[in-house]
Amino acid sequence: MAVDRPPGGFGGKLRDARERRGVSLRQIANATKISVGALEALERNDISRLPGGIFSRAFVRSYAIEVGLDPDSTIQEFIAQFPNDSITAGHPGKDHVVDHVAAESERRTAGAFLWLVGLSLPIAAALVYFATAGRRAAPQPAAVPSQSRERTPAAVPADGASSAPSAPATSAPEPAPAAATPAPPPAASTPAAAESQLVVKLVVRRPCYVSATIDGDKRIDRLLQPGEEQTIEVRREMVVTAGDASAITLTLNGAEARPLGRAGEVVTVRLNPANYREYLFKR
Repeated sequence: MAVDRPPGGFGGKLRDARERRGVSLRQIANATKISVGALEALERNDISRLPGGIFSRAFVRSYAIEVGLDPDSTIQEFIAQFPNDSITAGHPGKDHVVDHVAAESERRTAGAFLWLVGLSLPIAAALVYFATAGRRAAPQPAAVPSQSRERTPAAVPADGASSAPSAPATSAPEPAPAAATPAPPPAASTPAAAESQLVVKLVVRRPCYVSATIDGDKRIDRLLQPGEEQTIEVRREMVVTAGDASAITLTLNGAEARPLGRAGEVVTVRLNPANYREYLFKR
């Protein structure tokens, strides 16, 4: 009795390579973190079940590696059989997710700016207070009245005889000028300015497709293998998309960042020198 098999074409080629290698769909799913349903749809040529865009090509690349096919030539066959417009149709909700992440990042950046402004106002007021208080506290030395040094003439008796000379008048000693009150110490300087640069270290723990744009320049757009490391200097902004949120570990300016999401979750984040502390572990 004949057994029904899925259609041929591109998906059939993948299925034949998997069967020749003796690998099950569950084993590929465990190795690539791609669901069994998505792998079955790929073998059936049902691209509507795939996420679309670069993530569909990432799925094809991961599948090809697990079954021993050349990943680059396999992706070219995939693109040739399924035009780009049908691949990118995928899931229209992805753009909404990215827009939501961008809006949330902008909201957090604005909150951090308002927090810095609120912190700087009391410091500026303290500086003005100490500066004006120091000028008021310094007293002027009191003027010492000059003592009269004139002598009173001796009285002359009526008979013309001169009387004994009177003792010269002695002036009182001048008091020492009052010591000036020392000025208060200078106020503490304002906090150091926020970092102007962000250093991101990305380490991959298992196969994961990563796309990263740094300061408007696309630096990474491929499947990273376990153990790969990338150290990136960011001056304005870094937009990173991970096909498996828990497969990568980030270190931001030497501090370990919290996980970006759950296993198998596709996540896009925006990092810059102003908001990177929001992604660190809370202390």
